[in-house]
Amino acid sequence: MNGETVKTTESGSRTIRFLPAAPLPENLPQGRLAIADMANAFGVTHRTLHFYEEKGLLTADRVGPMRVYGPREIQQMAVVNTCRETGMPVAAIQELLDALCRAADQGEADAIFRGAMISRKRELAAQQSTIRRQMQQIGELLEFNGGPEIEMNDNTRPEVLSDEELRCLTLMAEGYPTTRIARALDVDPGQVQSMEKEIIRKFSSNNRFQAVAKAVLLGIIGH
Repeated sequence: MNGETVKTTESGSRTIRFLPAAPLPENLPQGRLAIADMANAFGVTHRTLHFYEEKGLLTADRVGPMRVYGPREIQQMAVVNTCRETGMPVAAIQELLDALCRAADQGEADAIFRGAMISRKRELAAQQSTIRRQMQQIGELLEFNGGPEIEMNDNTRPEVLSDEELRCLTLMAEGYPTTRIARALDVDPGQVQSMEKEIIRKFSSNNRFQAVAKAVLLGIIGH
């Protein structure tokens, strides 16, 4: 865009001078991180980190055969991880990083990131609206045909949520990443991850976004 060239390394990763602020994991070890520490800190697998490198979303230095991540790589992972937790596609994250490469200063980088988050929030809101409209159309069609509506397994009310799970679900619906939910609930990120998994299980969903969508459709949380 604007005729500018995005600088990349030999592996295709981007050179970003100004990284926006994104939540870092709690109790992050000091200094450079080995790949095992990086994976544990962000709650991902080694394979995920390798995938991010292949797609140019992340870089790593080498100490012999071992990957290590410095402060800038850790902050870039925080940006990528935040985007992925909102369900942003890899291609969209690549476009975001390309735009960040062209940022002239920190203020512009922060504005680009904020714009991307606002855009993603609008996309999720549109998806929720589409799901509600489709569910309404199906309900009207069943009524028109005169037969009893069949209770769908994926739209039955879930097992009872605890008060903490309900608070967690509400924050998930607001698009909060795991680390921010942990701070809001004053618990460890690992506890939030376990809670999210339990919420997803109770809603018979495959991921947090399906669980949130079902919760909205069932009127358990607002929209």
